[in-house]
Amino acid sequence: MIMNTMASRVAYGLYRAAGRAAEPALHLLLRWRRLRGLEHPTRWPERFGRPSSPRPLPPAPGGRPCVLWFHAVSLGEGLASIPLIKHCLRHRPDFLVLMTTTTLSAFEVIKDQLPSCVIYQLAPLDSPMAMENFLSYWKPDAVLLMESELWPNLIISAAERGNTVQAVRFQLLHASPSIIHFAGDLKYGMLHTLSYAVGDLDVSEKDARKINNLQLQMNNRPIWMAASVHKGEEEVMLWAHDELIKIFPTLLMILVTRHPQDGQKIASELKKQRVNVSLRSRSEVIFPSTSVYVVDTLGELRMLYRVTPIAVIGGSFLPGLAGHNVSEAAAMGCAVLTGPHVGHFSHMLGEMRKSNVLSVSQVAGKIELLETLKLLLGDAKALEDRQKAAKQAFSIMSNGVVGRVWNLVNTIVLEKFDGVAY
Repeated sequence: MIMNTMASRVAYGLYRAAGRAAEPALHLLLRWRRLRGLEHPTRWPERFGRPSSPRPLPPAPGGRPCVLWFHAVSLGEGLASIPLIKHCLRHRPDFLVLMTTTTLSAFEVIKDQLPSCVIYQLAPLDSPMAMENFLSYWKPDAVLLMESELWPNLIISAAERGNTVQAVRFQLLHASPSIIHFAGDLKYGMLHTLSYAVGDLDVSEKDARKINNLQLQMNNRPIWMAASVHKGEEEVMLWAHDELIKIFPTLLMILVTRHPQDGQKIASELKKQRVNVSLRSRSEVIFPSTSVYVVDTLGELRMLYRVTPIAVIGGSFLPGLAGHNVSEAAAMGCAVLTGPHVGHFSHMLGEMRKSNVLSVSQVAGKIELLETLKLLLGDAKALEDRQKAAKQAFSIMSNGVVGRVWNLVNTIVLEKFDGVAY
């Protein structure tokens, strides 16, 4: 039974009816978003379930490829799914993998990182028409949801077609357990460690050149980085930096904004205040006099973690925010700091501190942030201890994560397809 209560059936019926009624307006909305640069200029029809790639033909008459659909909303979840996709293809190269993400920023970064055999589409809207178009064309045999947002039409429509829906990060989903399978041994946030658990720590030749170029420009200066900084948080970070350069006059701050447009505004304001600032999107050089290096580009955070010994993770210093993944910085051996507002990532922080209490520092506010940064910048041994602790905690936390997810997928999703012809 797909909807297991009368209330659920009524709620879904209303949601589906509202979706159908809104479909004409959704067409207008997406056209407007395309004109604003918020949707892909040529591939935006994919949002209505209209494919831009042909569905592969079966190798033999009567056969058909078994299709695994991996769905993620944003860049973080999309990147985290790539190692699992690679692991899947190594074990079952006969399967067709379809990947979708919702945001344009995720699409632009991930499209160049997926294996060439993976079909990558923009995710359809969760409207009845879009989802029916998508499912009718691709006919996925299993859906793997790599995030924790609820998409009723996706879940129910797929289940009605007899698909298995695998929810890797769901904590709560009101649907029949026979349809939705939970990765119960994986806590919230652990999925992020997939990005590094199967050899993805190797740096590409392109990134190696970028890292070398940045290190030459930085010329062994003391450095700290504020990563994934949300609007308003830059005031906390810049205040701390102003205080720090009174003690460490050659200190360089790398400021990575969550949204690129925020970085450009911050750089402009700093220049008005006569702060020596360089902007990455304009390929501006880091001079010995540069105080703040503003990074307003997408998809470079992993690479930047390799050039800084200290990473302060944003999205956690203002009320209403809910933190960001800290395992990326820990994996690269950064001393990791975060603010008080971390939401569900509190579990990840707790797990890291269980393995090593020095692995991550959660500060109460800007004063404690400043004091902790003073300690790390002024005491090489303290900094080294925190770096080693973070990397050790990541190693313990990530050990076996891909294998555990794969075993779950293999047991629940894949074994039923052993007889499917490809």
